[in-house]
Amino acid sequence: MGDIVIKKVTLNDIEALQEIGRRTFYETFSAGNTEENMTKYLEEGFTSEKLTAELNNEGSSFYFAIFDNNVIGYLKLNAGQSQTELQDNKALEIERIYVLQAFHGKKVGQLLYEKAMQIATQINAHYVWLGVWEENQRAINFYTKNGFVEFDKHIFKLGDDEQTDIMMKKILNSDK
Repeated sequence: MGDIVIKKVTLNDIEALQEIGRRTFYETFSAGNTEENMTKYLEEGFTSEKLTAELNNEGSSFYFAIFDNNVIGYLKLNAGQSQTELQDNKALEIERIYVLQAFHGKKVGQLLYEKAMQIATQINAHYVWLGVWEENQRAINFYTKNGFVEFDKHIFKLGDDEQTDIMMKKILNSDK
């Protein structure tokens, strides 16, 4: 594979963000969920209004993975009070790393992950954390390989289905 470029997402990229968000979420989770719950989540979770608000939130940032001028994956990070749960100023949350299935196994997720680690270092985060669906073994393996350990669980609602997410963290520097 040629060069994959990691690019910060701006408001001008909202349609591409909607498309990659919906497509990768569907590819990742449709087999394990009902069509009704998937449709509801995709319609509500990726509206222009919601994504605009997220892009305008100074504590959140999105990055695209681009190959041959096509968006093939993306990353969403949250710092400080923008984090979905812990809201610890010493932490960075990886809310999303999604890659099109056609590019699985080609190190795209690893490049997005490395971007997250670079941002964590820049903001002097003590640790990085995330939530991952307990049935997404591929993602759990990816994060475990990268040094994350389980520390808690939480509930994620997908339509009318309550699902368990494993919360994982990686300590970066505990002596700061």
